[in-house]
Amino acid sequence: MKKLSPQNLIKDFSASVGKFKKSYIRQEVGRVVFSGDGVVRIEGLQHCKYGELLEIDGCHRAIAFNIEENIIGAIVLGEPEAVSNGSLCHATGEIVTVPVGNELLGRVVDPLGNPLDGLKAVKASAHRPIESPAPQIIDRSKVNQPLQTGIMAIDSMIPIGKGQRELILGDRHTGKTSLAIDTILNQKGKDVICVYVSIGQKAASISSIMHLLMEQGAMEYTTIVCSTASDSAPIQYIAPYAGCAIAEEFMYKGKDVLIVYDDLTKHAIAYRAMSLLLKRPSGREAYPGDVFYIHSRLLERTAKLNKELGSGSMTALPILETISNNLSLIPTNVISITDGQIFLETELFNAGVRPAINVGLSVSRVGSSAQIKAMKKVSGKLRLDLSQYRELAIFAQFGSDLDDYTKKILDYGVRTIEMLKQPVHSPLDVAKQVCLLYVTTKGMLVDIEVHRLSTFKKEFLHYLDSSHAEILQTINSQGDLDFEASLKLDEAVKRFLEFYFEK
Repeated sequence: MKKLSPQNLIKDFSASVGKFKKSYIRQEVGRVVFSGDGVVRIEGLQHCKYGELLEIDGCHRAIAFNIEENIIGAIVLGEPEAVSNGSLCHATGEIVTVPVGNELLGRVVDPLGNPLDGLKAVKASAHRPIESPAPQIIDRSKVNQPLQTGIMAIDSMIPIGKGQRELILGDRHTGKTSLAIDTILNQKGKDVICVYVSIGQKAASISSIMHLLMEQGAMEYTTIVCSTASDSAPIQYIAPYAGCAIAEEFMYKGKDVLIVYDDLTKHAIAYRAMSLLLKRPSGREAYPGDVFYIHSRLLERTAKLNKELGSGSMTALPILETISNNLSLIPTNVISITDGQIFLETELFNAGVRPAINVGLSVSRVGSSAQIKAMKKVSGKLRLDLSQYRELAIFAQFGSDLDDYTKKILDYGVRTIEMLKQPVHSPLDVAKQVCLLYVTTKGMLVDIEVHRLSTFKKEFLHYLDSSHAEILQTINSQGDLDFEASLKLDEAVKRFLEFYFEK
């Protein structure tokens, strides 16, 4: 019989304790001391980190946004009224993630990955944090592959390359969103995945965009990340970062991605609202001092990766709204971050020049390195000629007598602008753009009245499709307009003009 002694009792007790598993988790718990307008203030979380995901009452989520000595300021993801004073809160040790992968193609989701299209929940195979570091310089390669927008004025004079950040800005109702949607439509069949991020837009506008993309067959390769005007400021704030995380997943898998942020003005306004509620010190135009950083850390994630990382790319088209063409704090900030801008003017829009692109103020810092050889040949002098035309058109308004050379430049400029006009949601193939610019820059349209040029474009493109498809195929396959192809194009134009003037 085992002798009962203090040592044996201790051994038996230790052995029995070792058989039990620990059923408790040590956790730091805080308490909400203020809740209002999507912002909460929490005390008791001494070891919380900036940007950490918090859980309130086991069912509500928030992001730590302000780290003070004794108080944590957080933004609530979801209904702001759902959190009340006295609610218990704990830090999860994670950051906000969003579902990513092919399962999101053709879907409309909110910034947290919840479906908004009435379909089943997204069962994604992977999740990605909405905040991640931008690729380093050594991980990037040159931006030299064109991303065709299908808009002749942009592809010829303001070319966009894969991995570029091209800002679209202008006043309200000047066609900013239409430019971005046309670019998405033009990616059909080009193996480019598109992500459209709506920030604070009307739900009706997003619905019309979704139906347009569905009608055109573009939703097959597109994901819409939607935060409407009725959503809280925190949801609008995280929307572009969530969309960027979805696009990054495809980029790191070697895919080419186009992402549209519509628009970053409302994103900055949402950030300002949260910052003021959290009593951060305000600066110029009441924006906090780090408003530049929230956009730079977003847009710097856009890149063209090198071969070692799969050669994927993410091209960003951020949109900004100006007031009376005034470049205030946010537009000037984003202009300094991006690789160029497309400036849309109300005066041109009202004058019937659509897309209403001001060529003089618009620029692409990638330049002709993001163009095919054929486009370089036909658009080399186009920008200079249009600038010269606009300068002379100002003096022509005074009604003074003009010499023949000036009249020739003005006439050429009017015809060029007419040829660059393009109906909304009807992007053009790059080969057709090259052919139209070829007949324009070669001065072959002198005898056609200006008001008949729009009809001429339609009929000429139809003629090329039906009778000279080999010219378009050569330009698309080789990316060049060689001597033989240019001779064939000259002959095709000559025959078409003979037929056109016989009518």
